[in-house]
Amino acid sequence: MKMRKLLFISGLFVALAAPAQTTDTSAFTQRSAIKATNIADFAVDNLGNLYLVTTTGLLKKLDEKGDSLNVFNDVRRYGGLSLIDVTNPLKLLLYYKDFSSVIMLDRFLNRVNMIDLRKSGIFQAKAVGLSYDNNIWVYDEQSARLKKVNDEGKMVMETTDLRQVLTVMPSPDKIIDRDGFVYVYDKDNGLYVFDYYGVLKNELPLTGINNLQVVGATVVGISNGNFVRYTLGDLHMREASLPGFIIKSPVKVISSRGIYIYREDQIIQYVYE
Repeated sequence: MKMRKLLFISGLFVALAAPAQTTDTSAFTQRSAIKATNIADFAVDNLGNLYLVTTTGLLKKLDEKGDSLNVFNDVRRYGGLSLIDVTNPLKLLLYYKDFSSVIMLDRFLNRVNMIDLRKSGIFQAKAVGLSYDNNIWVYDEQSARLKKVNDEGKMVMETTDLRQVLTVMPSPDKIIDRDGFVYVYDKDNGLYVFDYYGVLKNELPLTGINNLQVVGATVVGISNGNFVRYTLGDLHMREASLPGFIIKSPVKVISSRGIYIYREDQIIQYVYE
């Protein structure tokens, strides 16, 4: 991972060095396997439901046993799907970056809303994510601000211009709202942590992490063939070597319920011990 000296921001201590690392050789145990074919992407919510995007343009919802629940058959209407956010199983977010469009679905995969971010004055929305109050976080690269918009696309709040406090501007590909904080991740520059008022609280040199997720107070992901876990606040990184078949899987998802991969026409769940 690329490491660099960080700054004091808003009077808070950020991080002055790379987190200490510990190698963990614990095993990954298979817990479940569900039949699935022609899968382009998928997501897993906190109830264990699966959301499968097929190569034919369908979004299918399955329960944790693999039973089909609902189907959304209009995935391709707005172009290539860039993101599925299933943070709230009752309100799903689909993001189409090429058209700056956000589609909201209910738990039955019925479309309930569509937002054109360009009509909100946001023309370079690099990353979006669902907020705790069911609004939408958007990182606007053009204005270098993290913004929150409601279901009508109206601005609810925004941060100050981050060019005033950062020397390197983030170009994030993920926004995660979790337990009172908003995590904005740029694989090249690190993890930026905001509070719900839009104040930048921390900047962490966690670069090069794929499939990054925040579980409780722990950042998890995959880096250089290892499953990595970083507990916020203690500057300590734990690593565990991943089996080759997990590394080679073309589609991987990390959630609070484990690591899911798509392999040999199955969605397979592994738990970390």
